Amino acid sequence: MSQTSIAEIRTLAGLLEELDYYQVLELVPDAPTSAIRAAYHRTSRRFHPDAHRDAPPELQQQVAQVAKRITEAYAVLRDPRRRQVYDRQLAGDRDRVRMPLAEAEAQADRQRRDQHEGRTPNGRRYFALAKADLNRGDRASAERNLKTALTFEPDNAVFRALLQELVARPSGAAARE
Repeated sequence: MSQTSIAEIRTLAGLLEELDYYQVLELVPDAPTSAIRAAYHRTSRRFHPDAHRDAPPELQQQVAQVAKRITEAYAVLRDPRRRQVYDRQLAGDRDRVRMPLAEAEAQADRQRRDQHEGRTPNGRRYFALAKADLNRGDRASAERNLKTALTFEPDNAVFRALLQELVARPSGAAARE
């Protein structure tokens, strides 16, 4: 068996549901990506099921639970988008310390889509119309549709940047996708 004590394994397995991903990997919340990777390798070696194959079946099951949570924590914290979503969730609800990977990915994708395509139906609609206008070379319609999209989402930086670029660009410039 590895250097990890039976008492440490049992204690960690019992507390697993209460620990956030930073605590599972023994990290501070503002740890850089390199520290996350190092912590993952350090903790996964200590709690890897193969290192405890001689342990009693009950202990092997607890080690497997800990190893699974370590991997889950690393999968969320190593990806900047997932980590950002997790950190926001953690700040809002300290009781919810887990975030299944599929949920983290879905929230990160939703956030990206909202930033780049719009978060309201009308914002998305008029932004799509503006992009189609630009593809056709109709700058006046594109500008009008972007302004309309901004009435629905006045804080959308992507819409605003495209409008500013369109207004600043000479009319002979090629259309932007």
